[in-house]
Amino acid sequence: MTARGFQLSSARGTRLHVHHWPAAAPRAVLLVVHGMAEHGARYARLAAAANAQGFAVYAPDLPGHGLSAAFGTRGHFADAEGWAVALDAIHAVRLRAAADHPGLPLFLFGHSMGSFLGQHYVVEHGEGLAGAVLSATSGSLGPLRGLGAALMRIEAALFGKRHESALAEALSFKAFNKRFAPTRTGFDWLSRDAAEVDAYIADPLCGFRCTATLWGDLFAAGASLREGSRLARIPKALPLLLICGTVDPVSQGTAGPALLAAAYREAGLADVTVRSYENGRHELLNDICRDEVTADLLGWLAARSG
Repeated sequence: MTARGFQLSSARGTRLHVHHWPAAAPRAVLLVVHGMAEHGARYARLAAAANAQGFAVYAPDLPGHGLSAAFGTRGHFADAEGWAVALDAIHAVRLRAAADHPGLPLFLFGHSMGSFLGQHYVVEHGEGLAGAVLSATSGSLGPLRGLGAALMRIEAALFGKRHESALAEALSFKAFNKRFAPTRTGFDWLSRDAAEVDAYIADPLCGFRCTATLWGDLFAAGASLREGSRLARIPKALPLLLICGTVDPVSQGTAGPALLAAAYREAGLADVTVRSYENGRHELLNDICRDEVTADLLGWLAARSG
């Protein structure tokens, strides 16, 4: 199906652009949450495959991203409580999707930053979800997370909440890319497929610098990823699938998903699956293993959609 775009406001008044790929005879719904410095339209290939299997697909551009950036500041969730603002935006789309398709199973798919939002979303709003998929995720943002959070607070205080952080970019994206030297571009870490990397670079809605405040929101959220009292709030029957590339620097290969899966199982979740893809980089859906990943993902969803 061709994507249909519409605009939506969250309970907090945040305006969003939402990409929607309707299915001819839907049996379930998939809500896609994209990563940092990208946008929902990049998931059109996944949406086409999902549509063919009877899944209606919704992919919002998060605040400050994609076409939603027209309603705010690019690379920025909000001046305050940005993480909550983004979670409310996701929930608004979920409510719209559920209203469009009453009674159908609804799944969440989150990639990278979207997966960390997804980790928080299933704590706050896991009830009623048919399942959640976390791509390029981790149970830890690393030993320097606290330092990163402090640096972002200082940077925002010195230069303003909407200051685009070159420091955070250097410590993350640029550092990730160095692991794949010699590199052809600044984004080789995303995929082994040169055409996909070039498409990302050519996309004016990708690869931009995010604000110190948004980075601070992410680092702050990373403090409690495996906190037992929080994970206890996730419905025990909620199925979870964690997918990763074995050389993805964000997930620390397979280590980050394994750490998170162990925490979920300890919290009593009964259906937690981890799947890794040998030599896969950060964007599995745009890597040379994408057909295998997509088939595995849709198979997992189908098995839990009734």
